[in-house]
Amino acid sequence: MTSSAGRPRIRGLYAIADSHYLTPTAFVPAVAHAVAGGARVIQLRAKHLDTPTRERIARELVALCRERGVPLLINDDIALAAVVGATGVHLGREDADIASARRALGARALIGVSCYNEIGRARAAAAAGADYVAFGRFFPSHTKPLAVQASLELLRAARTELSLPIVAIGGITPENGGSLIAAGADALAVIEGIFNQPDIRAAAARYARLFSTTADSP
Repeated sequence: MTSSAGRPRIRGLYAIADSHYLTPTAFVPAVAHAVAGGARVIQLRAKHLDTPTRERIARELVALCRERGVPLLINDDIALAAVVGATGVHLGREDADIASARRALGARALIGVSCYNEIGRARAAAAAGADYVAFGRFFPSHTKPLAVQASLELLRAARTELSLPIVAIGGITPENGGSLIAAGADALAVIEGIFNQPDIRAAAARYARLFSTTADSP
């Protein structure tokens, strides 16, 4: 599915490939397994790696994701996204603004913004031209144990007010993810639940099934 501007519209399993769980040589096969299991968006989060290694991995993932028809977003790094031709970027509180990302990456780039537990930040992101907003954490998270707590009530309020896609993140499992989708999340962002599992494809498939199950529910 695409937006009116021709950019992919975020929905489904949003898999974040993180250097905290993946070695440099593991990124490409791990992402391939995640996509085979049903991931519909991939984000590269490689803060622990040096610049040449990050660029090499990003280029390899761009090629893989183009082949599979899945958007690849780069976490926090507009320059890297531009150099490798990624689909877009995901921006946090300390990163560049949406306007800077749009100037660097072009009108068709996909730009997402972390909004934590702040609906006001999501309103501002939407007004500035973000393509999606992300809230969380919703559950205890090993990756970001000190992240602020977001609620189902926030999701419901955001769904009522915002027209752009909403991503939920933080401690999401196949057992608790359905409640987030029911509350209004278009996508579930998952790191450890996919990339720290012995069978990445099977782990991704368990999350991907939540979307068909929720869609089939009365």
